Amino acid sequence: MIDYKEFTLDNGLRVVVHEDFTTPMAVLNVLYDVGSKDEAESQTGFAHLFEHLMFSGSVNIPSYDEPLQKVGGENNAFTSPDITNYYLSVPAQNIETGFWLESDRMLGLAFDENGLEVQRKVVIEEFKQNYLNQPYGDVWLKLRPLSYDVHPYKWPTIGKEISHIADARMEDVRSFFRKHYSPINAILVIAGNITFDKARELSEKWFGPIPSGEKYVRNLPPEPVRTEAKLLEHTANVPLTGIYKTYLMPGRTDADYYAADLVSDILGRGKSSRLYSELVKERKLFNSISASCTGSNEKGLLVIQGKLNEGVDAQEANAAIEEINQALMEDLISEEELTKVKNHAEASIVFSEIELLNRAMNLAHSKLLGDANLINQETERVQAVTGGDILQQAQNILRPNNCATLIYYAEPKEA
Repeated sequence: MIDYKEFTLDNGLRVVVHEDFTTPMAVLNVLYDVGSKDEAESQTGFAHLFEHLMFSGSVNIPSYDEPLQKVGGENNAFTSPDITNYYLSVPAQNIETGFWLESDRMLGLAFDENGLEVQRKVVIEEFKQNYLNQPYGDVWLKLRPLSYDVHPYKWPTIGKEISHIADARMEDVRSFFRKHYSPINAILVIAGNITFDKARELSEKWFGPIPSGEKYVRNLPPEPVRTEAKLLEHTANVPLTGIYKTYLMPGRTDADYYAADLVSDILGRGKSSRLYSELVKERKLFNSISASCTGSNEKGLLVIQGKLNEGVDAQEANAAIEEINQALMEDLISEEELTKVKNHAEASIVFSEIELLNRAMNLAHSKLLGDANLINQETERVQAVTGGDILQQAQNILRPNNCATLIYYAEPKEA
């Protein structure tokens, strides 16, 4: 059980405080309710670009990192299709430095042309290095638009193409900041060796005076039910042929999410899973294979991915995956297998709560989903899943006409 208290500032900033006096550290986590799904399809990659721009200096503080490092702190950030999350940890006695830094960049970035150009180049280089110039790097550039027809999850966080970042203008950048990076669209979590009263005092002092901003209201097109299987074949200079299969599944707020998540665990979590046991250990079709969920707030993906052993026919390997899926769709799993997979899932939840920073992040995300206490209900929801729930979700998700398949062929080796 993670204890917390919460309040909302007059400007709309939602604040959650988690006291932990067993650590000398304190954490500040700022979650902005903006991800790549909030971009225009003609200007993608902006949320990720802002992750970088937020470190390039504010109106009053030209260097974000330097003041924090001087007081023994460290920081980082990440962007997903759903959120942009900034976090820092610092010795608890120096936490006010974190409040100063985070509130100042929420109040106003420098919007310097040189800073934009520097970060633009950094992001473009990241795009090239991670997505274009390494084996299998472009898989998700191909898989997302194959998996989604209308929802903006159909492009990756880095963006659809480099030109969208290369052509970003300062007026576009300013507009994106005003639209999303304000107290009314953010959640602040303070965790660690700090009292609730002190956290509230510092929140009101540093964040309270910031103008509220306008509440961003989404109107995203819902992804329709998939009624026809999709297939994309691609050949590249990679070591082994890969198979990537995605299935539309419930989002995080859906009542069926936890059963759907367990379906992926049964199929491909660890070396005792069905896919690994059968296709790697027994039949030796695959070098590696796994299944996982994207964990998206809205309709997400169950993803099966594996690399074939040399000489294995891709169609045979793909059919073998479908056979294992079909078996899960037809028969109730045993109580033993169900207990095992639920216990593994519960262990992951418990393990994720060991680190103070993870607790802060999970509290922020739970609050975004509608209730900070969701963090304390996950274990109960996992354990409540029945074999019948698993069967129903397997039938809903794993049906062949809900599948998008990318076969990523390795170029034939020269004799």
